[in-house]
Amino acid sequence: MTAPPALGAATADAEIIRRSLAEPEAFAVLFDRYSGMLYRYVSRRLGPEVAEDLVGETFLVAFSKRRRYDLEHADARPWLFGIVTRLVARHHRGEAARYRALRRSPVEERVECPADEVAALVTASASRPLLAEALAALPRRDRDVLLLVAWGDLSYAEVAQALGIPVGTVRSRLNRARRKVRAALGEVDPMSEEA
Repeated sequence: MTAPPALGAATADAEIIRRSLAEPEAFAVLFDRYSGMLYRYVSRRLGPEVAEDLVGETFLVAFSKRRRYDLEHADARPWLFGIVTRLVARHHRGEAARYRALRRSPVEERVECPADEVAALVTASASRPLLAEALAALPRRDRDVLLLVAWGDLSYAEVAQALGIPVGTVRSRLNRARRKVRAALGEVDPMSEEA
């Protein structure tokens, strides 16, 4: 009997999940591929104190539900971000408290050259309390969409897949969230590169 081909970086996530049904250890490739990305996302939302636990829980849930994964979707990122976003929702009070604490906390002072980096840091430092307050004030559904796009780097279609909602709903929630955050920041769009 010939051994199945090795799972490399080019192997689609759906193939890894399919393979993990017969070879459970194959699922570890997804952990290696996406745990850092999910950790950064959760850490930004809830802090590093709980990020590691939630990422671990995300992969436990994903592993237990891998038989239900739609193998037509080659990329598992939206699925994993959907799972982690539902887990983050359990911590919604903690997330809002984190944003309120960020609003009140002093900003790290770093002086670097060139001047563009210093100017960008000063702008970000001034905006952080306002951004934290705006994020805390958003309804969780709108905040989830905004942060999956901004911090999760997902497309509208991927956010729709992650949250199980239509793309049109993603667009309307994102538009509403951006409008509220822009208003809180004095009409500066936090998603634009010019902000």
